Amino acid sequence: MIEREKLQKAVEAAIAAGYQLNSDAFTFLSTITATDDPTIIMSKALQRLEELEEKPLFIDKNFLEILLKPEETTKTTEKEETKPQDKTWEPSEQHITEGKSAFHPYAKDVEANINVIEDPTGKLTSNGTIEEYLQYFQDRFKRVESLLRQRIDVRAATPIAEAVKSPPKTKLKIICMIAEKRESKRNLILTVEDLESTTTILVTHNAREELHKKAQRLLPDQIVCIAVVKTRTNLFLAEDIILPEIGQKPQRRATEPVYAVLTSDIHMGSTKFNEEAFNRFILWLNGKYGNNKMREIAGHVKYLTVAGDIVDGVGVYPNQINELVVKDVHEQYMLASKLIEQIPDYIEVIIAPGNHDAPRKALPQPAIAEDFVKPLQESGRVHSLGNPCVVSLHNVEVLMCHGRSLDDIIATVPGLDHSQPEKAMKVLLQSRHLAPLYGGKTMLAPESRDFLVIERIPDIFHAGHVHVVGCCNHRGVLIVNSGGWQDQTDYMQKLGLVPTPGKVPLVNLQTLETNILSFI
Repeated sequence: MIEREKLQKAVEAAIAAGYQLNSDAFTFLSTITATDDPTIIMSKALQRLEELEEKPLFIDKNFLEILLKPEETTKTTEKEETKPQDKTWEPSEQHITEGKSAFHPYAKDVEANINVIEDPTGKLTSNGTIEEYLQYFQDRFKRVESLLRQRIDVRAATPIAEAVKSPPKTKLKIICMIAEKRESKRNLILTVEDLESTTTILVTHNAREELHKKAQRLLPDQIVCIAVVKTRTNLFLAEDIILPEIGQKPQRRATEPVYAVLTSDIHMGSTKFNEEAFNRFILWLNGKYGNNKMREIAGHVKYLTVAGDIVDGVGVYPNQINELVVKDVHEQYMLASKLIEQIPDYIEVIIAPGNHDAPRKALPQPAIAEDFVKPLQESGRVHSLGNPCVVSLHNVEVLMCHGRSLDDIIATVPGLDHSQPEKAMKVLLQSRHLAPLYGGKTMLAPESRDFLVIERIPDIFHAGHVHVVGCCNHRGVLIVNSGGWQDQTDYMQKLGLVPTPGKVPLVNLQTLETNILSFI
């Protein structure tokens, strides 16, 4: 038996016994295969674990190291040293062990409280004409301008046409869209416009550092307010940049301890779909997987939100056909429905499409057509909405979008990368728009109303797409990127994207405390 097979059998033995290895323990087993048999070590470990009154959440490196020490040196310290690390429930990643006690879900006796606040489905009328694009950007400008003028320091902002007529050295504020940004001799030159006029604003090389940083992070087509000084010509000098930014807000919370699981990017039909991890997730929701405390938490789950890419689709990226186990999109949805049907019937499921799903790729997307999700909706507890959408769950408002525009944000804003998607999501909140940059990878449909403007400040901002889990809090808004369930594809590898499959954010809607569960 080769070393790799021995290692695999050792890991399988741990899982079969209801335990998992943490990353350090797995690395340790991998490194000692040349000198020791990991299957024998695991056998000893499982025997020792059975002798413990309190079973651990996971097996750690220290526990395995002690098993390799000579027997005479371990006898005297066995009680102190051989008990593996047992982590309590904290806001961090937790690994799963099997529970034996009866499962009595709290959420089963709690009535669902769902209110759909925003959904573009049934309201989309675009034909893609030039006139519609003009109307679309005008609507975007008016909506974001209205948000900016809610600020006391922006209410008196001057239209460009009037600002140009001002005498030299006049200090003004201009609400404008960034039409172009370029550098020249260490100066940053901004071409900006409003509904009627265009002008040029200069961020000089000797401007303060904070202003330069703000200017460098500006996005094309972003709508901002710029404090300026009029020169002797029609040129303006920038003094400050004010974003539409959300204000600090009190958080709405549920009145009872119910939980929401936030997930996305299942990618059913892909050879890289991590079925084993997802099955553990389903078992956990049913109270059939996890230690007693984890199973108690599972019993409080009332809502499951899926932010797009339920299936892998067909022809979405180059050579995708080579990584499809199911090559028909209808069949992919059928398989996804069979998985979702295994979720307990008292859990309400809210789904929205992503760029791999069946609706049009341009944003906003309507809900997935009934032909595809009919098996899901027959249960009456699966709610299919558009992308983006806003839904209230037990009084907690969730803004859910797939997050296709995060690729464009990460590629444009200095200092961002795919390993921390929550930072890119923060930029969207600050811009008050879910796809501020036009002309990148994100296709936009010219609707008469811009459904992508963030007019309502949510309690939770949930996105996916990036396949990397990430959370943070910005001015009272809980930002969550839910990662996904797909292992690294060849296309991801070429892009340098390292996914974090099988890690699921769990939010207590009564406290907004967030934890990441790991089913890998």
